Amino acid sequence: MAPPRPDLPELLHALDPLAPRAERHLWLMQLLDWVRGQQDEPQAAVARVRMLLDVAEQRPDWLGLWRHWWATFLTEVDATPLLADLGFAARSAFLAELSDRLRRQLIPPTPETTDLRELFALLLPGEFDARWLRALDKPTLERLRRTLFDDAPAEGAPPYALLTLLNALAYAISQISAAGQSAELRIRMAPEVQRQQPFAALPIGFEALRQAVLSHGRDSAPALVALAQLREQLDACRAAAASVYAHLEEHGISVHIEFQLRQLRQRIIRVKALLLCLETDEPAQATAQLLSHLVRVQLDSRSVGALVRSSTELLAARVTERNAETGEHYIARDRREYLHMLGAAAGGGAVMALTTLSKLVIVGLGLSAFWGGVAAGLNYAISFVIIMLLHWTVATKQPAMTAPTLAARLKALDTPAAHEAFVTEVVHLLRTQFVAIVGNVVVVLALSFALVAAIGALGGGPWIDDAHAHHILDEHHMLGRTIPFAIVTGGLLFASSLIAGWVENWFVLHRLDSVIAHHPRSTRLLGRERARRWGRYWGSHISGWAANVSLGLLLGLVPPIVGFFGLPVEVRHVTLVSGQIAVAAQQLGPAVWQDPALWWAAGGIAVTGLLDVGVSFYLAFRLALTAQNVAGVDRRRIYQAMGRRLWRDPWSFVLPVRERPPATQAPADPHKPGQTG
Repeated sequence: MAPPRPDLPELLHALDPLAPRAERHLWLMQLLDWVRGQQDEPQAAVARVRMLLDVAEQRPDWLGLWRHWWATFLTEVDATPLLADLGFAARSAFLAELSDRLRRQLIPPTPETTDLRELFALLLPGEFDARWLRALDKPTLERLRRTLFDDAPAEGAPPYALLTLLNALAYAISQISAAGQSAELRIRMAPEVQRQQPFAALPIGFEALRQAVLSHGRDSAPALVALAQLREQLDACRAAAASVYAHLEEHGISVHIEFQLRQLRQRIIRVKALLLCLETDEPAQATAQLLSHLVRVQLDSRSVGALVRSSTELLAARVTERNAETGEHYIARDRREYLHMLGAAAGGGAVMALTTLSKLVIVGLGLSAFWGGVAAGLNYAISFVIIMLLHWTVATKQPAMTAPTLAARLKALDTPAAHEAFVTEVVHLLRTQFVAIVGNVVVVLALSFALVAAIGALGGGPWIDDAHAHHILDEHHMLGRTIPFAIVTGGLLFASSLIAGWVENWFVLHRLDSVIAHHPRSTRLLGRERARRWGRYWGSHISGWAANVSLGLLLGLVPPIVGFFGLPVEVRHVTLVSGQIAVAAQQLGPAVWQDPALWWAAGGIAVTGLLDVGVSFYLAFRLALTAQNVAGVDRRRIYQAMGRRLWRDPWSFVLPVRERPPATQAPADPHKPGQTG
């Protein structure tokens, strides 16, 4: 049970300016905890602040102790890191900041510190603090400043608050200037920006402001002119930083550089907030608003998830954009493309039938879990690469590519015609996925069954024994472990698309196509012309190789690695499942057709295919919606349009039937341009 919260008289009596630093800081934490109260209403906290002021104004002896305490606090504690550095990484590196946030999650700060940035998290730890600070009204803030925080400097010396503000500005601007002139950002800025060098001139502009404020006052004409010039320089720096994004979009995304740019933009915003405190006519209110903002900043600076999301936005957008471009090739929109997809799926099914038999051979070798996973992964990877090189297809790889394509269509749903066009795209996608799965599964079933039967007829021994065949049927029961394992497999299918996008981005970022084409070592080894062809080939196909190899290794290695930790996981890929069931059925002979286990396993094929495709599509679609900032979609109108299409042309969802125009659409006029019959 938590100890009872002390009341105000006890807190005031406990004030000791000569106590050790940790004790003094703990006392301030208790006082602010009393101000928060039950944290139910900001105005109640404001009322407690007024109560504190009422009591303090009636006790001059206590105010003397407080001013002694406050003077000691200001002498020992450095406020510059709080104002200039709170919420920013100590090192401009994503992984360093990630590890630092994880450390702060596990190890809280100590009250015995002179760094006000660390102490701030203990004094004002929650969202409610930002709310009650923002709720402080002008009269209360003026009483606070006059009663508790009256800054009376020595004659001729600038106030402590002004010096602290200028020091924080100097620190923040030096960080902006250094980050903007770093080689990683400077070489990626637009050429005209590099010639202007706005970051180099920034400290000079601030020094002019500092001298004007200290010599003539913050309200003087020289100070106001220098302040306006500094703001213009900050805007120029922000525009210069923004020009880096055009380079990243063209030459590949770097999470490290994106993190640096975000830090740079936030530092510029922080400097502008500090400048508002410098030029305001109401410093007490500006200080309260700044503290409220800093509370939210320090809350955000603890979140690991927020860091990962904010620093990988561009990479996620790049991956989904690449997948969307690839996904266009996996959507059949007419009869010719539909039949082509059926043929490509049949070819992919033939290769996967051989892959299934190879897998059963690997299982029969009795390798250890890890090396069996390596062998299985290489078996899958080689098969997927062969299918890619022959321009065939595996149905389960399509959803991760087609989902971003579909998500991109959601940006322009502003008319009934746009909703109908979106539904048409969904119909094309569904029937393409349907024909691809049918082509894969039917050929895998037929060819696996025929190959095993042919091997047996030619005198080969049984591929598996009866016990293993019954085990295969039982393991693939549609209501058994098939469901969770198929969900995991769908996640692996999605993960391979992310890996492919990341590898392609890394390849482009480091310009490896140019390295292969032009580096003296590669031209000596391959010849100048062949090196150029290789550079072009890998620039166009690196993502396909990465997707297929990574998917094969994931399917092979994830089960033994996860199993090492005691979590039983198996791959449930619809083509492999179909092939194994066909082999088991052939081994058990004609009597198996009367066995309910066969039909439950056949249902398992349908469940596996649905979950493989559905989970992969859902994850890719959600990522695409987030990366492309798609929001505000009217789902009801989409569902209504889908229902009308299903009622009007149900077969169009599985077959390339001739689609009729909507009933509300006027007949096409052949004499009007832009219409087709």
